[in-house]
Amino acid sequence: MKELPNPTFALSPVAMPRGSLHQSCHAVISAPLASAARFPVGKISVGWARHQDEVRQAQRLRYRVFALEMGATLPRTLPGHDIDLFDDFCEHLLVRDAASQEVIGTYRVLTPTQARRAGSTYSDTEFDLSRLNGLRDRMVELGRSCVHAEHRHGGVILALWGALAEFMARNQLDTMIGCASIPMQHNGVLGGHAAASIWRQVRQTHLAAIEFRVTPRLALPVEQLDDSLELEPPALIKGYLRLGAKVLGAPAWDPDFNSADLPMMMRIADLPARYLKHFSANPAQG
Repeated sequence: MKELPNPTFALSPVAMPRGSLHQSCHAVISAPLASAARFPVGKISVGWARHQDEVRQAQRLRYRVFALEMGATLPRTLPGHDIDLFDDFCEHLLVRDAASQEVIGTYRVLTPTQARRAGSTYSDTEFDLSRLNGLRDRMVELGRSCVHAEHRHGGVILALWGALAEFMARNQLDTMIGCASIPMQHNGVLGGHAAASIWRQVRQTHLAAIEFRVTPRLALPVEQLDDSLELEPPALIKGYLRLGAKVLGAPAWDPDFNSADLPMMMRIADLPARYLKHFSANPAQG
């Protein structure tokens, strides 16, 4: 098996626990999972990819969802896989079916150190994120989230978010950003009208403060679309909003993924009290 490039597991120095200044960054990220790279959650298990073969499993799931289901046009780097230049810099979180060991859910996580090594985040390619520069040292990017069509129930998402909560707390990070996609065909509505309508709804209730607003590099032309429809946002966006996430601005148009992307930010300080306990533990203590 080909091992991942060395940068993949590096974390910001702020992740170092007290008294461990001579540990490697790899050891810090591995610590929460060292005793159990897979831990059971009902009939599923969740863990971080440890080598290239496991990343390939995530990329195959992404291809199945984004290309075969959503009709995305993906680079032909490797047939049947969704691969881009950020993958080698990211941590890849995997949810597996406990019986078959098939990867049924995934997120990728780009840490501040790795974003600097990559030159940017993926979100930077879709939006001007200049107003977030002051947050970048403690900000991670979440991306490429998807769940297998036969496993789209709350347990998979809860398993992913639980592992992300542990990751954020252990590495003393407090801000998450990412692009949340609305397919061009959502709830049977074609042509971007659904995205325009959802944008109208969320900007009234969940728009970030002006100092965090960003602008799309290729904007969805919402002024030319019918934004009067009353539609439920995709499940992932609804979940983010329940967790206190804010929308940072108008949607970008992603023609390759056939979607409109909302820029979103979730800060630990904004979490509802009932969720905050999952993020508040400081593993560096004791």
